Amino acid sequence: MGKIIALVNQKGGVGKTTSSINLAASLGALNQKVLLVDLDPQGNATTGVGINKADIKKSTYDLITDRCSLEKAIVPTKFKNLYVIPATINLAGADIELMDMGRVDHEFNKAGQLKKHLDKAKNVFDYTIIDCPPSLGLLTSNALTAANSVIIPVQCEFFALEGIMQLLNTIMLAQKSLNKKLEIEGVLLTMLDNRTNLGLEVVEDIKSYFKEKVYDTIIPRLVRLSEAPSHGKPIIAYDPQSRGTEAYLNLAKEVMERNGK
Repeated sequence: MGKIIALVNQKGGVGKTTSSINLAASLGALNQKVLLVDLDPQGNATTGVGINKADIKKSTYDLITDRCSLEKAIVPTKFKNLYVIPATINLAGADIELMDMGRVDHEFNKAGQLKKHLDKAKNVFDYTIIDCPPSLGLLTSNALTAANSVIIPVQCEFFALEGIMQLLNTIMLAQKSLNKKLEIEGVLLTMLDNRTNLGLEVVEDIKSYFKEKVYDTIIPRLVRLSEAPSHGKPIIAYDPQSRGTEAYLNLAKEVMERNGK
């Protein structure tokens, strides 16, 4: 049975989409069959794995609003064992549409739409990775309902812990009302510039707060990592010898070890 992991942080610019793409591709390279779900209307995870938005026929918007089946929404990528459900700007209106569907049908579960479809993915994929939008709205609620666990990417900067309490509160609310089995898979430290004392202090602060939930792997701040998505490639394909490739492969191995694989 496969596992669904959502990468969540309402702050933008913390490396969430970069980590979604590269964790998914690295798991694929390690012989796991992986589905990457782009749940961000900006669609950066979609273009980051080489999907041209002009070619998209069905997307997460179509899936979440019951306009297509899971099978029709899945697109293969050029990368080993990696498939994607792409996102288009249509997804920006999904919140309002789901609210309207709820008004018409009071039994309708606005936050359970994604789960309804992704539960089937567990029979096909070893891992389903959801790239969430940088907000805590209805799309993220759908991800928290569908997921078995969450990875929280945290940037190694001064305001790192700011907003984390709000996110943890949202996760606790989701556990109470939407998904009692939801767990924190891990906390991922990103964009570390180890030339600065501040970055290293933040690492210690996060580790003292989250303890063993923090991954040993820390993602460094690298130009090659930020370049790769503009070429439609995960770092493992863009620069196989880079420190970024090594870091995300190590992260993928940690994820697999924590899940007994």
